[in-house]
This record gives sequence, structure tokens and C-alpha cells, in this order.
Amino acid sequence: MSTADLDTVDPERIEQEAGRALRGLLGRTPRIPGVVAGVTTDRRTVHLDAVGVRSTDDGSPMTTDSVFALFSTSKAITATVALQLVERGELDLHAPASEYAPAIGDLQVITGFDADGTPCSRPPASPITTHHLLTHTAGFGYSFFNETYRRLETEHRQPSISTATMAALRTPLLFDPGTRWEYGSNIDWVGQVIEGVTGRRLGEEMHDRVFAPLGMSDTGFHHTESTRHRHVTMHHRRGDDLVAEPWREPPAAPEVQMGGQGLHSTVGDYLRFIRMWLADGRSDSGERILSPETVAMAMRNHLGDLRIHRLPGLDPRLTNDAEFFPGMTKSWSYAFMINDSDAPTGRPAGSQSWAGLANLYYWLDPLNKIGGFWATQVLPFFDPASVEGYLDFESAVYRALSV
Repeated sequence: MSTADLDTVDPERIEQEAGRALRGLLGRTPRIPGVVAGVTTDRRTVHLDAVGVRSTDDGSPMTTDSVFALFSTSKAITATVALQLVERGELDLHAPASEYAPAIGDLQVITGFDADGTPCSRPPASPITTHHLLTHTAGFGYSFFNETYRRLETEHRQPSISTATMAALRTPLLFDPGTRWEYGSNIDWVGQVIEGVTGRRLGEEMHDRVFAPLGMSDTGFHHTESTRHRHVTMHHRRGDDLVAEPWREPPAAPEVQMGGQGLHSTVGDYLRFIRMWLADGRSDSGERILSPETVAMAMRNHLGDLRIHRLPGLDPRLTNDAEFFPGMTKSWSYAFMINDSDAPTGRPAGSQSWAGLANLYYWLDPLNKIGGFWATQVLPFFDPASVEGYLDFESAVYRALSV
């Protein structure tokens, strides 16, 4: 199917197929504690449902308004704000990012470790740009995916990215900007660029430019009294068992509002964000978040001949090895991963997607004007049961579209 008008699609068929896939999770082993999943066209949400529990400790039921830590599904929202600044002529994607965030200009390229383990470094061959940051080609990594960063944390007391501090962001580059793709803290630095351009905290800019016009009232860096009572407990996979983690609310005033990982939201809110991209940058009320020209530009492959690669899981508490659709080439737009070929779920080539560390997954298909979000709170990332559940859900949606 390929159409820009899904009014011809029977929403009951999507509800039936997607609902069946979601309910099928309940009888699986190893189990997933609870999931909220939804589907949207460019005009409306056509499916939103919840199964299981928010916490295995107290058995509180999962509900469609449950609040999730978004982890890396925060990234596309930060990228959207950066693209708004480009539209307003306030941000040049190809200028040195240090013009907006001076601290990034001090960073060196790590070349290895000397005989006593001291890191060695040199200046980068060219300055980092916001283009590099948005495409994950600036040279930054994550310690749970990159051995050099892992060694810096374990041997040299480099603060974890989870500390939300400037010290955590000031990591060396792994290579000269623009020469490779490496998934890492790039979008946290985009947040610093945004703050340098606007003179405001990232969360304030997000609220005024994205959350308020889209009606994303449950999304932000800080919890309200309402969202605090609807949060989903983080669970850790221990073999076939799930261990619930006591909730620690994020600090109310972190040094850095981490645009790459720090937001919380509901599935319903995030579907509004996906719908904006499917609707060529327009909100449900008709307000422009991005222009159609910016949406089309942003969704193109901006890696050139580079391609993304498998992510090796170096910290089994946090992540398994991760790769979507092994054997298929993937590239990167200014906000998302692109599958360069048709995916086995039915998602066509050119569709956009990404994920969050606690097994949150989403996609948006600009050809068929449909997208979805599947959310749980389970570690480590790329949990086989969770990935299988998400891919089954996505496949069910495309089965519904094929009739």
C-alpha cells in the first residue's frame, strides 16, 4: 500500500491486528512486565493500548497514560528544535558548533593510551559542526557501546553521561569529525548549541516550540505531581526473571538538560510528535512546527557514503549487541535512522525510526503516512523478548494496511 490518505483504511482492522499483537505479549516467556503501544496516521491516532503492569512489585496496571523515561527517543525532539533554529536563520548547520557552544571547541581526538595508560590526544583535523552532531559523525561515543570510552570511565574517572553534567559531556573525540559514524552523546551537545543560540534552557525552548503547540502536556525534563504518580518502574532482566528497580526521580535542576536522553513522556504524547513529522511539520491544530521543505530536507540521508553499524554491547547491565535488520544497510537523516531497503515488517525503504535504551521503539513511514511507538521500561537494551514484541507489533500494522 502507498497512499497519503489513510481515510480509506479501516481503523478497526488496525485496532484488531495491532491489538492482537500487543495482547500476545502476555503469554510469552521470558515475559515483559508491561507495554503501551500506539499507531498514528498523519491525521489522528488510530490505535492506543496498554497491557501488563507498570511494576512487578505492586502489580499496578499499565495504562495508556503511563509515563516513560524516553532515553534516546528524546533525540529526535532535540533535533526538531535545532531545525527550527535553522529555519529562523539563527543556526548554521555547517558553521563550527563552538560558535554556539564554545566548550566543544576545546575537545581533542584521542589517539590511544601510552604505556602507563594515560590517554594520548591531538587536535581534530576540522571543527565539529552541528551537521556532524545531528548525524552522529562528530566523533562522540557511549561507554556502553565503545571500548575507548568504557576505558576512560573505568580507568580515568570520566563521569557517566547519566550524571547530566558538563564534565560528562567533555569527552575526547574518537576520530576526526565527518569521517565516521559513531552513536554517542552528539545530541546532548546539540542541546548545548540550542542553549547557546537562544540563551534559554533547552526544556524551555522545547516547551514553547514543540510541546505546547503539539499538546504534549506530559512531556518534559521535570516531573509534575501528575506524571510522578504515573511513572513506569524500570525492570532489569536477570535470565528469565525481572527485577524492579526503586524509582529515583531525576534531579529537578540538572547542570545539563540532556537532549539526547533526558525527557519523559507518554506514548500518546509521542504519537503527536510522530504525527507532526508525518503531516509535513504541522500540528493537529494546523500550527507550523517545521516547514514542509525542512521536513523533506531533514528526512534525507545526510551521511553520504557512510553507513551506520552494529552497536556492540559492552555493559551487559545496560545493553546487548544491537542492530536493526542485520544485513540491511541503514543510513541517518537529521533526526532518525533510515532503512535503505524495505524492512521485513512491511516498512518501506526510506522510513525513519529509532529507539531508547529501556526498550522503547518507534517508526514513521512518510510514504504511507503512518507511524507507531512501542514502549516499555526494561534493561538491558535490545532485550530479545522486547525487540520481538515490537517487530510483531509493527508487522501487524502493515498486515492491516495490506488488506
